[in-house]
Amino acid sequence: MARHIYACPLRWSDMDAFGHVNNVNFLRYLEEARIDFTFTNAGEAGEKAFSEGSVVARHEIDYLRPLVYRPEPVVIETWLTKLGNASFTVAYEIKDEDTVYVRASTVVVPYDLASARPRRLTAGERAFLAPYLEVGEPVAA
Repeated sequence: MARHIYACPLRWSDMDAFGHVNNVNFLRYLEEARIDFTFTNAGEAGEKAFSEGSVVARHEIDYLRPLVYRPEPVVIETWLTKLGNASFTVAYEIKDEDTVYVRASTVVVPYDLASARPRRLTAGERAFLAPYLEVGEPVAA
């Protein structure tokens, strides 16, 4: 199974009063990794449908360790735990070589912006996503 790897830069402004990355910024990191996966990588592979619309239906995040600001990026590994006909679940780990800071998951629904309605995944989208599917226990509890 494949995993998408994204090097996510930390920003000084991501820190809170306690000196670690604030919890809300982790959602931004997940978004950056997901967009890189479904827009950038899929687009480079010739699959453009994701950029035509998708919405987040659910997020789950388990904060495992505090992440202190530093100039080096963190790694975000992204894969799928579910691939349905009208949604898919993205799993993530935000980590360094030996420390996992966050485990999370996001349910994404393809969306038709013109009709303002959910839509089915296209055959091309499913073909792009299928190699990233790992069946097993959900990442976030």
